[in-house]
Amino acid sequence: MRDYDEVTAFLGEWGPFQRLIFFLLSASIIPNGFTGLSSVFLIGTPEHRCRVPDAANLSSAWRNHSVPLRLQDGREVPHSCRRYRLATIANFSALGLEPGRDVDLGQLEQESCLDGWEFSQDVYLSTIVTEWNLVCENDWKAPLTISLFFVGVLLGSFISGQLSDRFGRKNVLFVTMGMQTGFSFLQLFSKNFEMFVVLFVFVGMGQISNYVAAFVLGMAIRLEFIPESPRWLISQGRFEEAEVIIRKAAKANGIVVPSTIFDPSELQDLSSKKQQSHNVLDLLRTQNIRMVTIMSIILWMTISVGYFGLSLDTPNLHGDIYVNCFLSATVEVPAYVLAWLLLRYLPRRYSMATALFLGGSVLLFVQLVPPDLYYLTTALVMVGKFGITAAFSMVYVYTAELYPTVVRNMGVGVSSTASRLGSILSPYFVYLGVYDRFLPYILMGSLTILTAILTLFLPESFGTPLPDTIDQMLRVKGMKHRQTPSHTSMLKDGEERPTILKSTAL
Repeated sequence: MRDYDEVTAFLGEWGPFQRLIFFLLSASIIPNGFTGLSSVFLIGTPEHRCRVPDAANLSSAWRNHSVPLRLQDGREVPHSCRRYRLATIANFSALGLEPGRDVDLGQLEQESCLDGWEFSQDVYLSTIVTEWNLVCENDWKAPLTISLFFVGVLLGSFISGQLSDRFGRKNVLFVTMGMQTGFSFLQLFSKNFEMFVVLFVFVGMGQISNYVAAFVLGMAIRLEFIPESPRWLISQGRFEEAEVIIRKAAKANGIVVPSTIFDPSELQDLSSKKQQSHNVLDLLRTQNIRMVTIMSIILWMTISVGYFGLSLDTPNLHGDIYVNCFLSATVEVPAYVLAWLLLRYLPRRYSMATALFLGGSVLLFVQLVPPDLYYLTTALVMVGKFGITAAFSMVYVYTAELYPTVVRNMGVGVSSTASRLGSILSPYFVYLGVYDRFLPYILMGSLTILTAILTLFLPESFGTPLPDTIDQMLRVKGMKHRQTPSHTSMLKDGEERPTILKSTAL
């Protein structure tokens, strides 16, 4: 059978039909941005200190000195998790002794916050941290909340690829959109921390499944409002359905359709063959696809750690949290524009490597900035976010181009699954800042630079047609190329068809 790109070339690449579907698919994933990073505010931890009950018989002086001080960022602040033993200071207060003058506070016995905490409302009125006291001995629950959301994303990444390849991209897209919306609404009625995080897992499953299905569907843009992928239908032997969609696409674009799209003899030959089913193990079938899969897993995991680590670390930057989060989101807009330009005009490998080198190198410079130049620190972090965001947006396209049609959704799904392992770990990269403020940047910067080097060994997909079979895949750098009949198609005069074509948008 002729190459799919050759058969559908008459449709053009970016007509009214393709633009309509592009904007519909883009609109379908807008809510993903809200659910994905809502945890930055949901688990916000305000400044807090041990509560001293009003019933405690303390003078104003002892009430003001009931909490010990600790050193933080070079200044003394009230301890968040300890207070002086209440019975002891109440006795001193009754005797008329003054703190610091009559009593050495450094020698007083301390205790945990037995009566709860007082939370500052300067930044947040309420979060799940203040709602369920996720501080001190329970502070591990805050990063766990984010990790469990990404566990849901991981599960969704794993199953969405196989479900989409089996049941179609469109069906999975709409089911997971409903799933994400429904469970997000139910979170409003959470009675406790456990209920909240269980629902958050299901929200994560719906979120990424929706995104992956929409993205791969967009790799083969289609009609009505959003029909099935003609390329996928052909891979499943459903030729008549594919031809109907292609003709509708041509009509929407104002293009005259050839009288014959698929040669009857080709269809009869293919219909006589049993359509081969594929599963996730096919991503390891040959040495070449195995290397692509392993390298993609490493690439996605590291980029995910950097992207989500920097996003979740935004509240820890100096200044207003809302302004910093706004800047962190705003910097992604030029990153996406740059990624689009790079994907359109430049080779994939070098574009990815450059973006990763930029993001990783500036993060390593953060530790060299003097403490008083905190605005420079924020600027460097935003530049790092810019580079990693550009790489993250390009990796979806790059990975999809490397895998053949028969396992493309599974390839993107497994790669996305690997990135979720990175996102699950990312809250704990941020948590390392408790021990050393620059440690998260050092780790994320180093991993990002190493991944940039790894990217240079992937095959270059720019300007080549999307492969339909595993044998048509491009080769990893350094691997021997074994020519097989499936790598090229022959023209009627016996001449070999050029292997480098510009992919159509279907």
